[in-house]
Amino acid sequence: MLILWVPLSFLLGFIISHSVQSSWENWRNGGGEFDKQPHVVFILVDDQGFRDVGYHGSEIKTPTLDRLAAQGVKLENYYVQPLCSPSRSQLMTGRYQIHTGLQHSIIRATQPNCLPLENVTLPLKLKQAGYATHMVGKWHLGFYKRGCLPTQRGFDTFFGSLLGSGDHYSHYKCEAPGMCGYDLYEGEEAAWEQDRGLYSTVMFTQKAISILAKHDPHRKPLFLYLAYQAVHSPLQVPSRYLERYKGISNVHRRKYAAMVSCLDEAIRNLTLALKRYGYYDNTVLVYSSDNGGQPLLGGSNWPLRGSKASYWEGGIRAVGFVHSPLLRNKGTKCRSLIHITDWFPTLVSLGEGTLEEHLNLDGYDVWEAISEGRPSPRHDILHNIDPIYIKAKNGSWKAGYGIWNTAIQAALRVGHWKLLTGIPGYSDWVPPQTFSNQQMGSRWHNEHIRFDRGKSLWLFNITADPYERVDLSQRYPQIVKKMLIRLAQYNKTAVPVRYPAKDLRSNPQYNGGVWGPWYKDEKEEQQEEDKYNNLFSIHLGKRQWKKKSKMRKMKRKAKD
Repeated sequence: MLILWVPLSFLLGFIISHSVQSSWENWRNGGGEFDKQPHVVFILVDDQGFRDVGYHGSEIKTPTLDRLAAQGVKLENYYVQPLCSPSRSQLMTGRYQIHTGLQHSIIRATQPNCLPLENVTLPLKLKQAGYATHMVGKWHLGFYKRGCLPTQRGFDTFFGSLLGSGDHYSHYKCEAPGMCGYDLYEGEEAAWEQDRGLYSTVMFTQKAISILAKHDPHRKPLFLYLAYQAVHSPLQVPSRYLERYKGISNVHRRKYAAMVSCLDEAIRNLTLALKRYGYYDNTVLVYSSDNGGQPLLGGSNWPLRGSKASYWEGGIRAVGFVHSPLLRNKGTKCRSLIHITDWFPTLVSLGEGTLEEHLNLDGYDVWEAISEGRPSPRHDILHNIDPIYIKAKNGSWKAGYGIWNTAIQAALRVGHWKLLTGIPGYSDWVPPQTFSNQQMGSRWHNEHIRFDRGKSLWLFNITADPYERVDLSQRYPQIVKKMLIRLAQYNKTAVPVRYPAKDLRSNPQYNGGVWGPWYKDEKEEQQEEDKYNNLFSIHLGKRQWKKKSKMRKMKRKAKD
């Protein structure tokens, strides 16, 4: 047998050379430490209906969303809140509305209200874990004082709008006659110089891509929160997208479809940028709508019941998917129960952040359920309890078996069961043929349900009846009672509702024509007063010095 003797010095030289080369490659690629933490891109779209994506059978063409979802994991049992601010608050905090005081309606531009400052936010936790955090798009979590702004809540940078909606081109919004202002921000200042009159979807995408271009993906993990204003009204879109939908006679539906197509193209451009700048292979991309669509403004939730602002499935069951090379089971559907509060613990855990007990999260880490198809740790969802909205005329403690006042608007999901009390909101099923009419005012295609039947409580088996057609509350009173007890238990943990009256100081005419912070607490007022007093003292001191100098000169002249 032939034995080849290799000189020891040559062997050691090869090992050292290989080690140096590996170290160089590891450093050049950012090092193992940062490669472990994935980049996170969270895309939140506004008012996209459950049916308004190609893979749910829509006539709207969404090739990018279809492809990303098909190559990732489609979330087919995924829930959000029925309105903008509630969904965004729960995404940012991982907590139900009853635990932040935002149970009622939305945060309005004229209210001295915002996401409570004591709540730790998702970007703050990721920032603590070493992430660069950037937000582009719609905030809608309050801005009445500086501490409420995105850059004060964990984001390194912010470019976007503070309000819930506005003109997609001019970025102006009127809340009432004489209550109009500009709403586009760069950081904490109005972005007049950044404004080129671009359509919001295009403008926000360009900004997001510029962030990707400037950041080094191998040096530091990135969290990009891209919250599009589309497809929220007003129904505006570049004309070239309308050409694709000439066959849709309903004007609202045609414009809405064009807005979705523009959004789809924007996400294609963003995805290409992730690949171009070296992020893609280590990125988790989450796509979600913030609530259901509005049929009267072109959105479709068919075959689900209800619309935006309702607790029927059409208001809260959302389009959602995760796309990432890091997923284990790609090309699958996740039918486990998932809620928007779950993104907080899921993304913080993925980013190797810490989740302290004092955060009191309502969300769960659902990454294994999404990536590997394991059972979700979530078994129930408190959709909400709104103690202010008690308009159900026939609601009573008696109807709630003495356990719960069914006049209160509330909704709860436990396993297969869903309970609703009070008035859940717009309750029609709106089929696709409705949009074939020029006007939807007659709603003659709709299956219309009236609320004067004395009902204030419903029970559905959502797994067997996802369209909420068969109310089982009379058939299963024991299940109703158990769920009412659970609702009452949740209510004991609720904090007082934050829904202050309008503050006239919010008017943009008092703030240079811009929507922005107007409220100052005692500390800020004292600091401003001290600053003014200092300036006044300096100015007064100069005047007194000049006066004394003039007197000295006059005295010298008198002596001469």
